[in-house]
Amino acid sequence: MELELKKLDLPSDNERPIVIAGPCSAETEEQVMTTARQLAEKGCHMFRAGVWKPRTKPGGFEGNGEKALPWMKQVKEETGMLTATEVATPEHVELALKYGIDILWVGARTTANPFAVQALADAMRGIDNPVFVKNPVNPDLELWIGGLERINGAGIKRLAAIHRGFSSYDKKIYRNLPMWQIPIELHRRIPDLPIICDPSHISGRRDLIAPLCQQAMDMGMDGLIVESHCDPEKAWSDAPQQVTPDVLDYILSILVIREEMQTTENIRALRKQIDEIDNQLIDILAKRMRISREIGQYKKEHGMTVVQTSRYNEIMEKRGAQGALLGIGQDCVKKIFEQIHEESVNQQIEVINK
Repeated sequence: MELELKKLDLPSDNERPIVIAGPCSAETEEQVMTTARQLAEKGCHMFRAGVWKPRTKPGGFEGNGEKALPWMKQVKEETGMLTATEVATPEHVELALKYGIDILWVGARTTANPFAVQALADAMRGIDNPVFVKNPVNPDLELWIGGLERINGAGIKRLAAIHRGFSSYDKKIYRNLPMWQIPIELHRRIPDLPIICDPSHISGRRDLIAPLCQQAMDMGMDGLIVESHCDPEKAWSDAPQQVTPDVLDYILSILVIREEMQTTENIRALRKQIDEIDNQLIDILAKRMRISREIGQYKKEHGMTVVQTSRYNEIMEKRGAQGALLGIGQDCVKKIFEQIHEESVNQQIEVINK
């Protein structure tokens, strides 16, 4: 299905990308208005805040609901900024539109559920508001595109994607792994679809927001949606990933916006994709070697030899056949796994000889 899109037509400065900023949650009227005024003074044109906050576990602050919507309306009336919030049910859509919310976005957990996305699409039918769709929690490009198609199928043409990273069992430097190759592939398949980066949710840490903003610009993304709070340390939700309006203004002021090369193939983006995959390969190899060392410990305790010939033959046959099916030469796969096996043996010998 080909998306039918039209220009988002959102306000932005010539020197900056599209920027949507505001607190994770609309906590109190004072907090909302103080943050909004500070952002407006810094030249921000669009204000975001979570009115309904789905949390991973019950018991935390889950938003003020309809009570917070008049505060968002006041932000628009006083500062002139457009307002944006997440919607997860048809009732949310109805209430957000009732109070004049300009931009709606579909959250990651909702995108993962086609039934929920379809219900939202039906509730949005006939509106002309911009709608943003976040990537699903797990790295599933087809599910992301499916969510976009459902919203577009309801007649929503001012559409954009939000890249907020993907959940992983192995927690590393980022809260959510960027996996840049997925939004890159989304852009390749739907070139006219704007993609906005959410560095707050990717990072989970305010000190990583600046480099992620720059990386998003280097990847050719169209804008940023950043969590900004007047007093981040006291935020009721996601405090570690929010920055003050002053800090956000500084981050934006040092962004380098590069001209995109007009070629039939954006080689820079492809190289970024290769870099990301190479990083994943190294991580996977490191995990494999950790398991090899555990096997070495088991062999040591049970008096087993390091090299098990039958197992080695099994690996080479299976991986060679698998590579051939995926378009990789069997000789290439053989050479790669010979080197991997050699290093695994070295790792196990080191364990056994300790």
